[in-house]
Amino acid sequence: MRVAIPLWQGRVSPVFDEASRILLVDLVDNRERRRQEESLIPRNPFERAQLLPQMGVELVVCGMISQTQQTALTSAGIRVIPHICGGMDEVIAALIDGRIATGALRMPGCGGRRRVRRIGRTGR
Repeated sequence: MRVAIPLWQGRVSPVFDEASRILLVDLVDNRERRRQEESLIPRNPFERAQLLPQMGVELVVCGMISQTQQTALTSAGIRVIPHICGGMDEVIAALIDGRIATGALRMPGCGGRRRVRRIGRTGR
């Protein structure tokens, strides 16, 4: 399986739609076989959605992503795991061992437990 991860300073780029580089990772039998950096020049979400399948991408792991971009990717047959943060090695290891789905690398404020602010008797 080929995975695309938007890259920014060795980490998952915070916003997929603005990323100019991606890391392509080939995973075979739950092992990393190859890494390759590529430019991601098209900014238009539909052009990106056409380009990634041409690169053999089956899965995108990213931080924030617009609904338009996510819909374009899924319509092109690419699975998307959004709201992920961390260093590349950490994210790839989580993909390989199945921890990516546990939420351990989820961006702060993107799901999980929510804090409830309690209002006192004064209404403040």
